[in-house]
Amino acid sequence: MEELLDKYGVDLAVWAHEHSYERLWPMYNFTVMNGSTTEPYTNPMAPVHITTGSAGCDEIHDHFLPAQPSWTAYRSIDYGFTRVKVFNNTHLNWEQVSDDLNGKIIDSVWLVRDRHESYKKLRHEDI
Repeated sequence: MEELLDKYGVDLAVWAHEHSYERLWPMYNFTVMNGSTTEPYTNPMAPVHITTGSAGCDEIHDHFLPAQPSWTAYRSIDYGFTRVKVFNNTHLNWEQVSDDLNGKIIDSVWLVRDRHESYKKLRHEDI
């Protein structure tokens, strides 16, 4: 599936099932492809993956392994929910809200993509 997301220039892939929250750096083939060092989510060179499944379970939290992979930007096992605001065709704001912390926003990121096309094309690779 990763090849298809990359080929068709998918900006954001949202996953669930795990009862936790994790935001990855833009990545493809286990390689971080941030837009830049200071603005990783501005014109990234690969899809952004976020797992947000922390709202639907009142069982035991799914804990992460102690070592955090290099492609993980942020993760939490707090119960909570996600808010997404699409401002226009280039700007999206993502917020993770913690129920455990009485509605505190524990993660917030802007995803900005000026050109919506294949990442392979943007990287000047053969499609």
